Amino acid sequence: MHIPTLIEWATKVRRRYTSDCVALKMTLHVYTSILQKAACYTVTLPFTSHFQHIRLVASHCYPPWPAYQSLPRSLGTLSSDILHFRGQVSRHRTQGQHFSTYQDLDLHLNRVQISNILRRNEQVVSIPEFDSRGHSTVKKFESNQLAANAPNEDRYSAATCLHSKGMLFGVFDGHGGSACAQAVNERLLYYVAVALMPKKSLEGLEKCIAQGRPVPSILQWHNQHTDFNDPGSPSFYMEHLRDFWQELLDSEEHSNGMSPHDALECAFKRLDSDISLEAQVPLSDDLMKSTAIQVAFAGCTACVVYVGADAIHVANAGDCRAVLGVREMDGSWSALELSLDHNSNNQAEVEKIKAQHPPSEKDTVIVDDRLLGVLMPLRAFGDMKFKWSCQLQQSVLSSLKSGVDQNSLHMYQYDLPNYLTPPYLDATPEIMSHKLRPQDCFLILGTDGLWDELRSKEAVRLVGEHLSGIHPQAPVSLSEKQMKLGKLHKLLMKRRARTSPAVDVNAATHLIRHALGTGEYGELCEERLACMLALPEDFARMYRDDITATVVYLNPGIVRPPQS
Repeated sequence: MHIPTLIEWATKVRRRYTSDCVALKMTLHVYTSILQKAACYTVTLPFTSHFQHIRLVASHCYPPWPAYQSLPRSLGTLSSDILHFRGQVSRHRTQGQHFSTYQDLDLHLNRVQISNILRRNEQVVSIPEFDSRGHSTVKKFESNQLAANAPNEDRYSAATCLHSKGMLFGVFDGHGGSACAQAVNERLLYYVAVALMPKKSLEGLEKCIAQGRPVPSILQWHNQHTDFNDPGSPSFYMEHLRDFWQELLDSEEHSNGMSPHDALECAFKRLDSDISLEAQVPLSDDLMKSTAIQVAFAGCTACVVYVGADAIHVANAGDCRAVLGVREMDGSWSALELSLDHNSNNQAEVEKIKAQHPPSEKDTVIVDDRLLGVLMPLRAFGDMKFKWSCQLQQSVLSSLKSGVDQNSLHMYQYDLPNYLTPPYLDATPEIMSHKLRPQDCFLILGTDGLWDELRSKEAVRLVGEHLSGIHPQAPVSLSEKQMKLGKLHKLLMKRRARTSPAVDVNAATHLIRHALGTGEYGELCEERLACMLALPEDFARMYRDDITATVVYLNPGIVRPPQS
């Protein structure tokens, strides 16, 4: 957006939300910070008669970001705004120092710098086609992340189940901080794996603990240097996982383990319940208690995929997404969505939530496309502000001793508007199962930062053409032959963009590059990409979200067509 527009909009936000709830007051805090930091630089903008001299924020100090708010992205085209702005910069002396706004906010990156940023968090893992359990359905997977928040609030996981023939993949999108996403990332796949295990295997785990012997591994994690796994995770994580498998051992119905569908649903619900209880129970360690409360009051959405021998099972709670790439008979690519977004665009989800509350709340449950006017995803882990009674919230938040730093919990001490009949939110996943076919080639998992920029069909096309190296073009139709010169030029530019060679070997990086850098005709616009990647932390979240993408390649030799 143009700088005057930014200042005007920030001022409007201040006026509009001054008397609103604290979650919205945090938005005010950010933009008040923008106006206060404006003393850093003075810029002459001759293109406006109303702002002869305004201040530009270029500080890299990360302000507290609204826990449940996202800024509208339709306030201007970033690259054109930046280019317009850069051409108008002049130098001034501010507080005795000589600043160059162009130097301090230089948004030009060369190709090498762009690629270095995009490839910083790449991961590629190849899976052996055969192991002690037989064939592997997964051939390999590629992942990548690009942060907009500081620190990154996205997480992702990949692990092989050692007691069942399958692999687990997950993407987790945190909000209100990264605490909940981090905890769910560390724990959820264990809960799924335990639920899948037969009783005999669970008895082996319990016997090892009872005898003081090391517990055999449940999962083989596929980690890399950018993973956030914390070796100092609270001890009660393991204790509550053990409680879970002990309850399964006591169940007469758990002899052979749960089906993937039941295991995924049970794991989601049980972990969210444990997160809630952990924040309520007394703990002798105040730091551990503070961590449990932060996890409970922050939130995260989750999409977890279990890839079995002959089927894919997807559990989704929130607005992450899983999309299957299908190679059609004619060589084209089609997208099969294996999850539904749980947000206000999902009318069935909106109606389901409204039906859970009195008719008198029909106009307040969803306001401005958000839950209670605040939260965009309509299912999530944590977020106890939307689940507990007000009395319980106050009791838990006041249970910490005065010696504990309260700043990290301050953002949760506010009242939601129209909070009358909780809970308004849960983490129950919606589960879809898909029988694998020979034409099913790969699976894309992504947080909403990816899907905000790319449609499912476009993402599949990008990965499919990246995989095959073939860029099919539809023949020119009769109507296209009769186009005027301007439209014909646009068509030719789009066709040319389709045939551009891929820059990245990693398909997840390929997706992120195109998500942020696609120009008017579908071509890669380096100027736009450079602007998006070079934005200071104060501005980055205004134009994009954290992006996480995982591309899982299926082994074509496993699934064969049925015999005639």
